[in-house]
Amino acid sequence: MRGFVKETVLRALALYICFQTAVFPAMAEEKAEEPKLYAQSAVLMDGDTGRVLYEKNGDAVRPMASTTKIMTCILALEYGNPGDVVTVSSYAAGQPRVHLGAAAGRRFYLRDLLYSLMLESHNDTAVMIAEHVGGSAAGFADLMNEKAEELGCKDTWFITPNGLDSAEHPDGGEEKVHSTTARDLAAIMKYCVWESPKRQEFLDITRAQNHYFTDAEGKGGYSCVNHNALLSSMKNLLSGKTGFTGGAGYCYVAALEDEGRKYVIALLGCGWPPHKSWKWSDAGKLFSYGLDRYQKKQVFQEPVLPSITVENGIPSDGSLERTAEAGTTLNLKESEKSLEILMKEGEQAEIQTEIPDAVQAPLPKGTEVGRISYLVDGAVLKTYPVYAAETIEELTPAWCMKKILKTFLR
Repeated sequence: MRGFVKETVLRALALYICFQTAVFPAMAEEKAEEPKLYAQSAVLMDGDTGRVLYEKNGDAVRPMASTTKIMTCILALEYGNPGDVVTVSSYAAGQPRVHLGAAAGRRFYLRDLLYSLMLESHNDTAVMIAEHVGGSAAGFADLMNEKAEELGCKDTWFITPNGLDSAEHPDGGEEKVHSTTARDLAAIMKYCVWESPKRQEFLDITRAQNHYFTDAEGKGGYSCVNHNALLSSMKNLLSGKTGFTGGAGYCYVAALEDEGRKYVIALLGCGWPPHKSWKWSDAGKLFSYGLDRYQKKQVFQEPVLPSITVENGIPSDGSLERTAEAGTTLNLKESEKSLEILMKEGEQAEIQTEIPDAVQAPLPKGTEVGRISYLVDGAVLKTYPVYAAETIEELTPAWCMKKILKTFLR
């Protein structure tokens, strides 16, 4: 009995040692792969699909300071005209530093103000633009919130066009603060860089190293220098915007593209003075994490699609002895039969098919009857509509009567 107990204890000890030497280090190694960030909230997003590749409190609602201005800029480009002349109001002239410092009544071209907005992050310029495009700062905030909702940003609320800490009670309801999440901010940047009809203009402005301009009358000159330090030091960086307020801390949002791989990062609450450089460190870690671990993989598979029953339908051969059925198709061209997705080692794409067993007649050819989705780690990355491949007409008394008469009059 003692021998049995001794052997059992030795086996348990051996298993414990194996667990300690094999499992724990493996877990530690896996965890060590994740970047250690200063930011309170951070997201690394796939710029193609919107899939979050890494997050740290990605859905925590926080102030976003001047990263707000990416939304101000893209809406000004989409709703305004670069040749418009903008007049400085007294409200705009009274905005705090950092500011352009133009007096009320002075006039500028909108295209020049966009460089002032994005390169120097001038707070008065943001209000000038908002008042010109939206009629007022509040009216422009409505446009900002509409666009955020359109982009699926559920936890974002804009009050100011410049990102200064602010709170309000819309319609007398509960308090809302000027805020977003790292996930939402990344989604907005993804739109600005790759999806907006004005994306190229956005890139041209945010990638400029400097810009000199005068007011519309040519009386005063102004110089702008880009403060996005990574623009010149990080290969393939496309765009970025910094921000800081006492409530938000240092913030940064940026986009990068490397050999077809698209990445967006968003950092919120990335330190307070004197830690101004932390955001650059975090940005480098996040981009390196994505570049080192994620590669494009071809996951498209030609699906075998089922036929679907068409209730109360006329079979294609006109025989009522069988149930009407319609074939289904994705209706894709050969060039469209491709889906490359950013994936890391060990990840697999899952294909989810949603096609009903039966539909009601009539069923015109080309009617959408279902969909096929590609998922990775539970996130839907691409959806293809499934269409009826043929027309199935409805079985009606008139059709039946015509069929009977045709049979008996042969």
